[in-house]
Amino acid sequence: MNKLLFAILFSVLSTAAFAQISNQPRFSLSKSALPADSLSYLEPKDYIIGGVTISGTKNLDKDVLLTISKLNKGDRINLPGEANANVIKNMYSQGLFDDVQLFITKINMDTIYLEIAVVERPRLSRMHITGIRKGEIEDVQKKLSDKTGKIVNENLLSTTTAIIKKHFNEKGFLNTTVTIKQKKDPGDANSVILDVKVDKKQKVMITQVTFEGNSAFSQKKLAKYLKKTRTRKWYNLFGSKKFKQDKYEEDKQNLITQMQDKGYRDAELISDTVFKTGENTVGVKIKLFEGHKYFFGNIKWSGNAKYPADVLNRIFKIKTGDIFSEDELNKRLTGPTPNNDDVSSFYLNDGYLTYQADPVQTKIYHDTVDLDIRVYEGPQYTINRVILKGNDVTNDKVVMREIRTKPGQKFNKELLIRSTREIGQLGNFDEQKTEPKPTNINPQDGTVDIVYNVVEKPSDQIELSGGFGGGQLVGTLGLTFNNFSIRNIFHLKDYKPLPKGDGQKLSLRGQTSGRTYQNYSFTFSEPWLGGKKPIYFAFSAYTQLSSTGQYYAPTNPLYNKLRINGAGITLGKRLNWPDNYFQLNYSLNVDHYNLDNYTGYLFQNGTSYNIKFTQELQRNSLDVPIYPTTGSNIKLTIQATPPYSLFNNINYQIATPEERYHFVEYYKFKYDAQWFTKLAGKLVLMSQVRFGFLGQYNSEVGPSPFERFKLGGDGMQSYQFLQGSDIIGLRGYQNFTVIPVGTNYNATTNPGSSIYDKFTFEVRHPVIQSQSATIFLLAFAEGGNVWNSFDNFNPFDVRRSAGIGARVFLPIFGLLGLDYGYGFDAIPGIPGANKGQFSFSISQSLNGGFN
Repeated sequence: MNKLLFAILFSVLSTAAFAQISNQPRFSLSKSALPADSLSYLEPKDYIIGGVTISGTKNLDKDVLLTISKLNKGDRINLPGEANANVIKNMYSQGLFDDVQLFITKINMDTIYLEIAVVERPRLSRMHITGIRKGEIEDVQKKLSDKTGKIVNENLLSTTTAIIKKHFNEKGFLNTTVTIKQKKDPGDANSVILDVKVDKKQKVMITQVTFEGNSAFSQKKLAKYLKKTRTRKWYNLFGSKKFKQDKYEEDKQNLITQMQDKGYRDAELISDTVFKTGENTVGVKIKLFEGHKYFFGNIKWSGNAKYPADVLNRIFKIKTGDIFSEDELNKRLTGPTPNNDDVSSFYLNDGYLTYQADPVQTKIYHDTVDLDIRVYEGPQYTINRVILKGNDVTNDKVVMREIRTKPGQKFNKELLIRSTREIGQLGNFDEQKTEPKPTNINPQDGTVDIVYNVVEKPSDQIELSGGFGGGQLVGTLGLTFNNFSIRNIFHLKDYKPLPKGDGQKLSLRGQTSGRTYQNYSFTFSEPWLGGKKPIYFAFSAYTQLSSTGQYYAPTNPLYNKLRINGAGITLGKRLNWPDNYFQLNYSLNVDHYNLDNYTGYLFQNGTSYNIKFTQELQRNSLDVPIYPTTGSNIKLTIQATPPYSLFNNINYQIATPEERYHFVEYYKFKYDAQWFTKLAGKLVLMSQVRFGFLGQYNSEVGPSPFERFKLGGDGMQSYQFLQGSDIIGLRGYQNFTVIPVGTNYNATTNPGSSIYDKFTFEVRHPVIQSQSATIFLLAFAEGGNVWNSFDNFNPFDVRRSAGIGARVFLPIFGLLGLDYGYGFDAIPGIPGANKGQFSFSISQSLNGGFN
């Protein structure tokens, strides 16, 4: 009787203890009719496992489950006892099952056969998210897309909640709550649908940031170091006012770094607290230890055999007594510095590819830190091979001729950077993915190979547009092939869809509004004429017909017509002096004008020839052609015609307009300059100055009717109908409405002016920078004006405007732009010329030319 009670009690206690391991796992003594006394908890026996089967699985691999169970055929097992409990525990701990049972299916002497019966947990078929906007739901679903089909357990539910909360925490919604309910999927018995209700609450804003322990740094100065953790104030235009934990962690590190850079090398953050100041507001309190302000002491150089210490000190620029800054120390030794004038660049530009420098703080006393800069120079390396990879379309020679690092030269970091820039200037490759890499570094013979990895990008452009210009609807079709190959024009196998790969440019363009306006142009350019030297060659031709009156009725007094034909040729070369960023071009152009009762010039009837010689000196050091961030683009243009009045024997005092302007004479100067400067992060300032002057040889002849300056509007050459004029944009004003004081022109009759200037400041910030698109936003302030003589010229008496805009660069379409500008200065006689104006631009280059 006592043994029976003990057996029952042992069985109950065992079951109760095992029930704590799982919800419903069970061990059955028998699944078939076995003798009742074949197993006893009082007398467990050793058995040999004859086989194990898995039942109840739908989606899980049975072999994997057998491995998890740790039951292997041939192993010994003691039953009943701890072994059977461990099997169920191992299975249940995976979180894959709602129920696990272990059955004995057969006992044959000392051999036992087992079955593990499982009930799988349901899987997720889909989530139904509510409580937030449609766009927010789509963003959250993208982050949770990998959850579909997974087993629904506590881990999945907690992970889903955490992902959603993190998503909204990053946007400033720190009080976001997530409620998840499960329901059966009517289409699948072993699947569930999760109803996820999101309440993001309101954004949590920062109301105060305070510091303790600071004496050398003011509260205001320290607050500036927290660039992404700013308080909510009306004048705080930049920096987030929302509290974001990840940005706050970055700011704390930046705070200490900034203090250390000011000489406080012992500065550290002792503690920080984020506390609630309201239902949706928090405050931040930071306790600091400043320590002493340190200075550089004695500076010693070790290991330098190539250059003496006095030379290295001049490049190093840090002197005894300067404020100690580890960041500045590392920049001066290893770069990068804005002008690449650090010690590392000095060595790398002289072939010392494996240069290293280790600044050791040998002594720290009072407020002074002594340094021993231990230099490893290594051998001087010579370039063995230059290898190009990734140019699937562009021929090797087109890229290799732009590369400045040549075999046999000493390794030079500056030429490596310059080569990368020149490859980007071709326009055929993704500038951000052009990667030069030294490889096969051989210290024994001092040689190194350089591999340039490039990624081709679409460079051809198509312009297909319709728009209003000159009071009429204009359709445009333009094709520009930026990597053309004229030598393969008769080789059909090289058409992709046109022959490509030689870096030439072919442009075809047509505009028409029907019978009233037609313009067709052709341009071809070759940057390396002959293929051996950088001799630039270009040929262009165009024809234009304009008629703003009754073209079909010449006797009608409103009838007017303009026909212009033109052609030009350009030759140019790269210069090595004053430096090798200069380019000098010479051009000869001939334009033929035929006017029939046509307004907009200084005469309305007759034939005129404009034969002009142009010399253009340009220095372009922009880092990349698309969204430049550093460098400048400066251009000086001198243009002139022959001085016909000196030898044509025409009496200009009595000459008719047809005689006066049959051969146009003038000289012309233009200066255009842009500078790009990094402000902070990716923010870039573009500063621009433009000036133009149109002069005359003979006062009796008078000013030229062509090549004059027209200011105002979007500055788009392609949508103006008076060829022979320089069109300069000035946002915030209507096209051509900026006229000299005292004149009464309108946009239609404005013949242009002899003098203009323009100043622009434009702050740019990129939104997207990739191979497929470049998008940036901008804010601008600019001013410009025109004059007819130097007697009235005042360079700073300008019509002013300001506004915002956006640019989208798509390789196939070029640059698309939209600006809204507000002109602050009224134009007498032209109401509405200023005030708010939208400007749309298309197919202009990013680094401007000059707009």
